[in-house]
Amino acid sequence: MLLYRLDWLCNGILVLMALTLVWAMIAYYVNSRRSEDDPSKRNYHPLAIFFAPITFPLIIVLSVSFFILRVLTYGVFLALFILALIFMPTRTAAHMGLRRTTMSIADRLLEINTHLVRFFLKPWIDESEKI
Repeated sequence: MLLYRLDWLCNGILVLMALTLVWAMIAYYVNSRRSEDDPSKRNYHPLAIFFAPITFPLIIVLSVSFFILRVLTYGVFLALFILALIFMPTRTAAHMGLRRTTMSIADRLLEINTHLVRFFLKPWIDESEKI
């Protein structure tokens, strides 16, 4: 059915690409007119304008796909959690094993995150300890 209106689809894509190119040009022009000491001034390469019509549709498609994937994953986990609450008794071996596994994963995750915080924030942590 989409192929019946292929000319409309191609024209729509061309219009979207032209609009994206114009938006990128306007953004580059506005950014280039800012003073050097302006904190919101960015250092864009001029050729980035011509990549905008290609990357904008890709980013939209990828973001919609990731959103749908996240919604489906959330729905599956929500259904599994509700089923687990209904059918799993409170004190079983499976419940205790699940608790041990959860605590093991959480402990490892907290340990890794602590190492990451100490590694990346070391200069700021050292300064705060001196005070």
